[in-house]
Amino acid sequence: MGLWQLRMSVAGTLAIIFGLSTLFFATLLFLVFSTVDLVILGVFVVGFNILQWLIAPYLIDAMYRVHEVSKSDKPKLHEIVERLSQKSGLKKPRVMVADIPVPNAFAYGSPVAGTRVAVTSELLNTLDEEEVEAVIGHELGHVKHHDVQVMMFVSILPAIFYYIYISMFYSSMYRSRDERGGGGTTAIAFGSLLMYFVLTIFTLYLSRLREYFADRHSASIAEDGPRKLSEGLAKIVNYTHRMKHARRDTGSYSSFKALFISDPDRAEADSAAISQAISNRSGQRLVEEVLRKQITTADRLAELFSTHPNIVKRLRALKQLP
Repeated sequence: MGLWQLRMSVAGTLAIIFGLSTLFFATLLFLVFSTVDLVILGVFVVGFNILQWLIAPYLIDAMYRVHEVSKSDKPKLHEIVERLSQKSGLKKPRVMVADIPVPNAFAYGSPVAGTRVAVTSELLNTLDEEEVEAVIGHELGHVKHHDVQVMMFVSILPAIFYYIYISMFYSSMYRSRDERGGGGTTAIAFGSLLMYFVLTIFTLYLSRLREYFADRHSASIAEDGPRKLSEGLAKIVNYTHRMKHARRDTGSYSSFKALFISDPDRAEADSAAISQAISNRSGQRLVEEVLRKQITTADRLAELFSTHPNIVKRLRALKQLP
C-alpha cells in the first residue's frame, strides 16, 4: 500500500466513523432523546475517556512494571532514542524499560505524564541493537503522528454507543411492552449495539493503518530501516509465540496491546507464517519464511478484529519500501 493510498484510507475511515456517528446521533435526537439527555451522556463518556487518557500512563507503569532508566544505566538505548528523536523533529521522550517477559515496545503518555517510549527487558535480550533501533523508530512514529491522542479520540465514539446500548437495554427491561416507547427503547438499544460493533471494526482498521504509518516512519529515519524492522518484527512474533507456550502468564500483558509494536494475542496466528523455527535462526531467514506464506480467508477474517496488521502483509509492505 503506497503512502497516498494510506493517507486516503485514513481519511476515508475517519469520514465513515464520524459520518455514521453523526447520522445515528441525529436520528436519536429526532426520534427519542431530549437534547439534555444526550448531552449528559456524551459529557459523561467523553469525560471518562479523557480522565482515563490522563491517568493511563500511571496505570501502564504499574501493570507492566515500567521504570525510567538513566543515561548511565542504558547509554546506548538513550543514544538511539535521542538520535532518532532529532531525525523525527521531536523532543526526546522519557526512556522507560518494562520488566515483563514479552519482547515488545510501546509509546504512550498524556499532558500530565509527558511522552514516554518504553521497551521491555525481554526485547533488549531478544533483538540485535540495529533491530532495537528500528523498533524505537516505529514507536517514535506513533509519537510523531499523535497516534495515542487520535486513537483515544476515535475510540470515544464506540464507547458512547455502548453506553447508550447498556442504558436503553436495562431501561427496556423495566418497561412493559405495552408502555408507550417501550418497543422503541429496545430498538434503539440494539441499534446502538450494532453501531458500536460497526464503529469498533472501523476503529480497529484505523489502528492497523496507523501501524503502517509508524513502520514507514521507522524506515525513513533508521538506516536500512525496512530490513531491520522486518527482522525485528519476525523475531518478536517468533519469540512471543514460543514464550506463550512456555509461560501461562504472557496473556496477562495484553490489556493495552494496541500500544505494542506487535499484538501478543496474534503471536499464535502470526507465527503460523513461520515454520518450526530454530531459536538461533537469523532474522532474515525468519522474514523470508513469512514472505513465502499465502494469506488465507481465515487470516483476513482474523485481521478484522485485530489492532495490528497481519504479519505477512506488514512485512510485504516493508519490503516494498526503498
